[in-house]
Amino acid sequence: MRLRLRQFRPRTGPHQHRIVQPWATLRHTSLRAPDPIGLLLGDHDGLNRLAGLFSFAAYSRHTIVHVPLRDGVPPDEGRGEPVDLVLAHHTLGLRPSQWPELRQKLRHGTPLTVRTDEARTARDAARWRERWERADFRDELRHATHAGTFFLFGSRDVFAETATYFAHAAGWGPRQKGVVKGYSALMAELPALVQPPGGGHPLDVLICFKAYPPYAHFKRPGH
Repeated sequence: MRLRLRQFRPRTGPHQHRIVQPWATLRHTSLRAPDPIGLLLGDHDGLNRLAGLFSFAAYSRHTIVHVPLRDGVPPDEGRGEPVDLVLAHHTLGLRPSQWPELRQKLRHGTPLTVRTDEARTARDAARWRERWERADFRDELRHATHAGTFFLFGSRDVFAETATYFAHAAGWGPRQKGVVKGYSALMAELPALVQPPGGGHPLDVLICFKAYPPYAHFKRPGH
């Protein structure tokens, strides 16, 4: 997949950071923070580009991927706080408390075009699934919500696995029953979210497909 991005190189003290954003807003895609259930609602374009962004994040250990989802069209369903999305490798050491300062510095970006390798993403996702049921498995998505942003921290393989979830939702969502009438379709959920200690209702983020209006213009594939 070809991704058009905007790249920033802000500094905090002696450290320089590399941050990328989609060049164009994901207009019909939104995210509500899990409390305990979150909702990521998107059309084909948004879900497809998120698949590419997760794939890009998987192989960019020193890059922060920022997806400003609050800039899109407000969703007409779901509850909870609308949030942006940030992806970063857990080895990068990004703390959510650092983000407001970094975000203020995202002013003068430069164009960047990258291509993702879907075959490599699929191989790494398959390797993650092979390890999933081991007793010592710890390759999960750590997360936090801070300053209007939902952070996901992970490894190459778990980001690759998540990319395949979004690709599935983008490809098969338009084929689901009722979407031509404006209904959303539950397609997946974020895999392997780390759960808080003490039990209680598990945290989850549902991934749903929803066409954008006017629905009379939306045609299911093959029609």
